[in-house]
Amino acid sequence: MDTAVVVVWLSMVITILSRSHADRNVYPSAGVLFVHVLEREHFKGEFPPYPKPGDSSNDPITFNTNLMGYPDRPGWLRYIQRTSHSDGVLYGSPTAEHVGKATIIEITAYNRRTFETARHNLVINIMSTEDYPLPYQAEFFIKNMNVEEMLASEVLGDFLGAVKNVWQPERLNAINITSALDRGGRVPLPINNLKEGVYVMVGADVQFSSCLREVENPHNQLRCSQEMEPVISCDKKFRAQFDIDWCKINLVDITKVVTIHSNRPDPGTGVLPDIGEYNPPSESLKSRDFFADFLITLAVPSAVAMVLFTILGYSMCCRREGVDKRNMQTPDIQLVHHSSIQKSTKELRSMSKNREISWPLSTLPVFSQSGEVVPPIHPDNYETTSMPLMQTQTNLQNQIQIPQQQPSGKWYS
Repeated sequence: MDTAVVVVWLSMVITILSRSHADRNVYPSAGVLFVHVLEREHFKGEFPPYPKPGDSSNDPITFNTNLMGYPDRPGWLRYIQRTSHSDGVLYGSPTAEHVGKATIIEITAYNRRTFETARHNLVINIMSTEDYPLPYQAEFFIKNMNVEEMLASEVLGDFLGAVKNVWQPERLNAINITSALDRGGRVPLPINNLKEGVYVMVGADVQFSSCLREVENPHNQLRCSQEMEPVISCDKKFRAQFDIDWCKINLVDITKVVTIHSNRPDPGTGVLPDIGEYNPPSESLKSRDFFADFLITLAVPSAVAMVLFTILGYSMCCRREGVDKRNMQTPDIQLVHHSSIQKSTKELRSMSKNREISWPLSTLPVFSQSGEVVPPIHPDNYETTSMPLMQTQTNLQNQIQIPQQQPSGKWYS
């Protein structure tokens, strides 16, 4: 192999290894939506080139994200990637509890065609803000958007611009974005380009505008109860790009800790609470001996069964009175009466075997082969029980042979 080729391959491997261990630092603020896009184009350079140009441009790449040393991400951080040919997105809203703690996210890219991997580390340094949290928060439900579409910087910027136009605050931030599926929504049918819907929470430093409060008037409340769209004066400023369900808007004033639009239960934020780290049991646990438990489980039922068997056997075998004892306790007149009944029964049975009863005519042949009627004559000592129902020619007795006339006028003896 040529030395130049070896040098090129070694340099390429060193570059891949150095890139796979490179750390990228980001500095989000507490209480502000954090969005980080995992671009497929950025990770394509991590995989070696292919002989044919353009082969690696359409490789399916998926990402796996987890907190370093743990199998999953932090509770406030979520991840979405629709297909292996689209970019992945990390998003979430850190809280003040995470300020000053460096969160290292391991990002592993999988090339589904070559089965190669590349790894990056994303270091999230959460910063504190003076205006955290913003006192007035409004949550909108946008029906014609998916979460990954809303996370795009230009789409989210357009939405914040429309909200700022109708609210007129000095400071306005996107606090959180949640898919409707995380709130118990249904997966839409794949027709008419239906969307899942997304909840977008924004915060501001001024009171809610009159446009946002229009949903609270009785007329709009009645229309919402009848599943009709309320009449909102500023809806036309959103309708061109965003289809907002004004019946699901939620206005919260943190200073009063009271939900202003509180005619429905709070759907929640869709973020899992942070319950701390998982502490597995110690490896020095002693093994438990279950032999005694096995003996108790087996011995107690066996002992009960033996006692019951002994009582039953004694009652059936040792407590029997016997025939002699029964006869001793029975009066003599009753024994004589019983003996006479048995003797009479035996005598009747013996007499029934010797009695003679004529056979029914239906069991005898009407005509014999010679044409003569045979009378039902039986010997006296012949048992009727052994006589067949149908008699054959050989069984017939006292049958007279009658000579038959032959043709052509001749007699034969």
